[in-house]
Amino acid sequence: MIQVLAPRLRLLALIFALGAAAPASAATPGAMALDDVRILSDDAMQGRAPGTPGSALARAHILKRFGEIGLSPIGASFEQPFSFTRRDGTRVDAINLVARIPGTAGDGKAIVVTAHYDHLGVRGGEIFNGADDNASGVAGLLAVAEAFKASPPRHDVILAVVDAEEGGLRGAHAFVANPPVPLSTIALNINFDMLSKNAKNELYVSGASPFPALKPILEKVAATAPVSLKLGHDTDADGAQNNWTSQSDHYAFAVKGVRWLYFGVEDHPEYHKSTDDFATIPQDFFKRSVATVVAASLALDRDLDTLQPAH
Repeated sequence: MIQVLAPRLRLLALIFALGAAAPASAATPGAMALDDVRILSDDAMQGRAPGTPGSALARAHILKRFGEIGLSPIGASFEQPFSFTRRDGTRVDAINLVARIPGTAGDGKAIVVTAHYDHLGVRGGEIFNGADDNASGVAGLLAVAEAFKASPPRHDVILAVVDAEEGGLRGAHAFVANPPVPLSTIALNINFDMLSKNAKNELYVSGASPFPALKPILEKVAATAPVSLKLGHDTDADGAQNNWTSQSDHYAFAVKGVRWLYFGVEDHPEYHKSTDDFATIPQDFFKRSVATVVAASLALDRDLDTLQPAH
C-alpha cells in the first residue's frame, strides 16, 4: 500500500505545483502540453482504466486544467457519468468530462472536440501508461481549449474528454446518446487520438474523403503546418484495415450523421504496449503536432459557415 500511495501523493503534489503556471498556459496555447502528457501517463495513474483510482486521478488533473483555462460546464457539473457492463458481467461506472466555450456568432452551431483519457490499465503486472494513446490527444484538446479562450470562437465549442474508448468507444457513444445540445446543431466533431509519435514527421487527418467540403480548409492548414499534415486513412482504397473511420471516438458521431475529422498518427512499436511511456515521446514532434491541431481547429471554426449542413 505504501509503495502505491507514495507515487500518487508525489503526482498530486506535481499536479498542484503546476497550477502556478496557469497564466502562461492561458497566454500560450499548448505550453502545458508536455506536462499534461507527463502527468497523465505517470505510473501513479495505473494506466487510467475506467472505474479505477488511476482514472479518478486523471480526471482530477483534467478538471484542474479546465479550471486554469477558465472553462465552464454545460449544466451543473463538468462530469457526465455513465455505466457499462463488461463481457464478464462486471458493471463499470465511468465519467465523461464536458465543457463549453460560447461562440460569438450566436448561430446555434457547435463544434465538438473529443479525446479519450482512458487507457488499458494494468495487465500481467505491467502498467500500460498510454502516453501517446491517449494522454497526447487530451493534451491537444486542452491546447485547443486554451486557444479558443484566448481568441473566442465564432461557434460554440464543446470539449468532451471521454472515458472508456478502449474496447468499445463507450464514452463517445454515451455522449451522442445523451448530447448536451441537439445533434442537429453539431456541425463538426474533431477527434484527437495519438498525436505524439511518428518517425516520419507525419500527422494524418481523416475525414476529407467522406466530407470533401472540408478538404480545402485542411489543405490550407497543411501548407503551413509545422508537421507534414497528410489527408487520408478514410477509405478502403488501401484495405479496410487502413480505413480509420470506425477506429476512434469520431465513429460514434459518424453513425449519427455528424460530420467528423480525426487527427492521429499511424501505429508505432509502442502502440498498446507497456512501453508507451512519456520517455518515448519525441518532444519536438509532439509540440509541432499540437501546434498543427490548434491551427486546424481555429481554421475550421473560422470557415465553418462556408460549408453546407451535413444533416
